[in-house]
Amino acid sequence: MKHLPKHLRPRWRYLAVGIETWPNASFGRRAFQREVWYAAQNLLGDTGSAETDMTVLQFHDYDGTAEAIVRTRRGQMGPARAALTCLDSVDDAEVRVRVRGISGTVRACEEKYIRGPPESTEQRHVVFENADRSATVRPPRYDVETASGGAFVGATALDFR
Repeated sequence: MKHLPKHLRPRWRYLAVGIETWPNASFGRRAFQREVWYAAQNLLGDTGSAETDMTVLQFHDYDGTAEAIVRTRRGQMGPARAALTCLDSVDDAEVRVRVRGISGTVRACEEKYIRGPPESTEQRHVVFENADRSATVRPPRYDVETASGGAFVGATALDFR
């Protein structure tokens, strides 16, 4: 079987995606890919999600943050960005998704927008709502564990003055 000529092959764009979640959340590439497909299908419908053809090429999970490169067809960057912003949870973990940038090649996307592991996180004991609590510090954010023990509250250094 012959390959398609270059001018007939599909052209791709690569979206660098930053993902932020609570420190105790953990999920992988497959779970993120599934949620990307569901978000595209719910927002754009079957034909729209097939046109965008979103695929997670790379996924790096860090402590409370993650980075991904999502491939989409050229000319479909707007719908792809809209579908990504509709993501609010992955494997029942709340997430915040932000598109850092768009590139024409995977290599350029990695070099420009993928930052690698963030500075190390640390555990501290802080006084929050007049109680001694455990907090995960990722400057400038503090994720303070609530009294129930399983949930977190986001705070900044200004909340502790």
